[in-house]
Amino acid sequence: MAKHLLSVLVENHAGVLSRVAGLFSRRGFNIDSLAVGVTENPDISRMTIVVDGDDYVVEQVSKQLNKLIDVIKIKQLDKGDSVSRELALIKVGATATTRAEIIQIVEIFRAKIVDVSKNTLTIEISGATEKVAALEDMLKQFGIKEIVRTGTIAIERGNKYIDVQNER
Repeated sequence: MAKHLLSVLVENHAGVLSRVAGLFSRRGFNIDSLAVGVTENPDISRMTIVVDGDDYVVEQVSKQLNKLIDVIKIKQLDKGDSVSRELALIKVGATATTRAEIIQIVEIFRAKIVDVSKNTLTIEISGATEKVAALEDMLKQFGIKEIVRTGTIAIERGNKYIDVQNER
């Protein structure tokens, strides 16, 4: 099964996220990642949803989403025609002897250290999901204390865009 990226414009008001998530769960569709934020139009939010499934599953999900009154527009984003990123904060155990090695790994991944304590380092990384996962894997040997990931956000490349001001 392949991962599909859906960009969904919705009305920006209470209960919309719950209705969208409920639609997925009622039909047994799994959401791999869900990120929501307001757009350049404060009345509209964009949901970036990563769904794992074949083309039929994505088609069914899109049809069901279109039936929701709060959904304005759905667009499946092609990996080659879009830019996607994920943000993660990773808190890792660090001792005097491991700190330099952790810092070196962080630099290789072009991540940054955003908090330092006596026994931990907190690292911020953004990039493709695979890059975030690779750094997480490299840091496991030091003992990951906590990790927080945003989920994928995405936008179309170049001159392609959804004109949020004129979508209603």
